Amino acid sequence: MAAGVAGPEDTRTRLLATALKLFTEHGVQGTSLQMIADALGVTKAAVYYHFKTKDEIAEAVAEPGLRELDAVVEEAERQRRRGARTDHLLTGFVDVVVRHRALISLFSSDPTIARMLTCSWNGKENFRVRMMDLLVGPERDLGRLVAAQVAIAGIALTGGSEDLAALDDESLRRHLLDVGRKLLGRPRA
Repeated sequence: MAAGVAGPEDTRTRLLATALKLFTEHGVQGTSLQMIADALGVTKAAVYYHFKTKDEIAEAVAEPGLRELDAVVEEAERQRRRGARTDHLLTGFVDVVVRHRALISLFSSDPTIARMLTCSWNGKENFRVRMMDLLVGPERDLGRLVAAQVAIAGIALTGGSEDLAALDDESLRRHLLDVGRKLLGRPRA
């Protein structure tokens, strides 16, 4: 391949990064395939070469974060003790939130992306249900359910907040874990 000529994988990677940026600025519904093509400096046909619909692009943008979250939930489900499940899920969830701040911002604010979290993914029950089952347990204590909902939603909203975009990853991670532990009644690390 000649220098300066992008291959299909490079174009796809650039397309997804561009789509994420535009989705963050305009929402999924407010972003057109033409906007993505224009921002990339390619034709709309070049976008169609990689993806047939905007929903396919949105799914591909969300997929890395969803894959990581699925691995965290699966590992937490394998823990024998409830405290270990909670600690693993909390730590892993915070790590995913910090690593994918822009995507988490979309999960928190865009209905198209947020819907992906409430649908089954990869043939499994949706993340929200699986996470609540791990954090609340089978007895479904109302106080524990409220605390778990506030912890997960609060961590996601805070991690994706533009107000904290300048905060370094380690500081954000530490603060999110501290708040999550308090809400879930877990000891400090």
